[in-house]
Amino acid sequence: MIGIESIQYALRNIAHRKARSFLTVLSIFLGIATIFIFISFGLGLYGYINDLLESGSGDKILIQAKGEMGAPGSSDVLLTNSDVRAIKKAGGVYEVTGAYIKVVLVESRDEQKYVFLMGYNPKIPIIRDLGNVELLEGRELRTSDSGKVLLGYNYMIDNKIFSRGLNINDKILVQNKSMRVVGFLDSVGNPQDDSNVYVVDSIVDDLYPDDADSYGWIVARIDSSRSDWVMDNIERALRNSRGVKEGKEDFKVESFSDMIASYAGAMNIVIGFVVLIALISVLVSAINTANTMITSVIERTKEIGIIKSIGGTNGEIFGIFLFEAGFLGFVAGVIGVLLGWGAAYGGGVVLDNLGWGFLAPVFPLYLFVSLILFAVLTGAISGAVPAWNASKTNIVDALRYE
Repeated sequence: MIGIESIQYALRNIAHRKARSFLTVLSIFLGIATIFIFISFGLGLYGYINDLLESGSGDKILIQAKGEMGAPGSSDVLLTNSDVRAIKKAGGVYEVTGAYIKVVLVESRDEQKYVFLMGYNPKIPIIRDLGNVELLEGRELRTSDSGKVLLGYNYMIDNKIFSRGLNINDKILVQNKSMRVVGFLDSVGNPQDDSNVYVVDSIVDDLYPDDADSYGWIVARIDSSRSDWVMDNIERALRNSRGVKEGKEDFKVESFSDMIASYAGAMNIVIGFVVLIALISVLVSAINTANTMITSVIERTKEIGIIKSIGGTNGEIFGIFLFEAGFLGFVAGVIGVLLGWGAAYGGGVVLDNLGWGFLAPVFPLYLFVSLILFAVLTGAISGAVPAWNASKTNIVDALRYE
């Protein structure tokens, strides 16, 4: 165990070499701050994904046209009511509905914006369950709402979609058709979803008569305990209905949970790669710390001899230098997590103001503690060999060292 006097001696030496100590701390805390930032944002994204997976969407299957580019439904391959009927007959399917997805021009007070419109059957609103978005104000759409719209969160906020936010019963133009606002959805956290316009499916037929019975998505609610079996049934039913052979499908059937999980897998790779780069930075910092401690041992060889000559043990010498390295790591860790927290918090505020609230970072206590301990461990390990060498210094050689 290192004594109080040894600790005070180590701290005096750190303070005496301010510039070198600062550079050592700097090299570690930048890596710690980088790791903190990316892990905090990554944890926030994982939390968002878990919320989606636990939102009751685990029993939903999404059917889309293959080869589509850009917005859903923009492929030349069409999904129609005949596909809906075929899916409805598949074993394990409880209910199924088509959803129109179009890009439309909306206008309010002479301001115009292009946004996504989603048309669905209010009697089978399972498409609304996918996003786990609650109604914030007003009411949901009804089948008879031929001249009414449900709007995303951003329409309520000034300078998001329009310079002045909208209210319940306000009128807007959708593809030059006047419609009244009946409700607003809560925030999703990204500008695209929060600017969506929702209407009953019959409205889309009126706005786009040439595209009637042409869905962007088909959504089915299934028996989630046998999802693989049900998906096979759906694929078989669609192949028979569309007259395509196995392996030549012009559609894709995917569970909503699997789709979200695939996004999470891709995110794991990206975040892991960035954290790896940060760890390399920390490794370089550890080498720098080791170099600092080696230099410190050489410079203080005579001091080591004096300490040993007055009764200092090898263990005490080892403890002094190991404490110095670990303390530098501790200081770097504290500064690093504080800097990382400040940067991540500020970035979260900026992203939220820009409409990307789902990217908000989270700051669990274990993240602070674990990264500080990691920094201490990094410093201690990098200083272990120099500390060991210092403890084995010969007294006579040390006292004669100049």
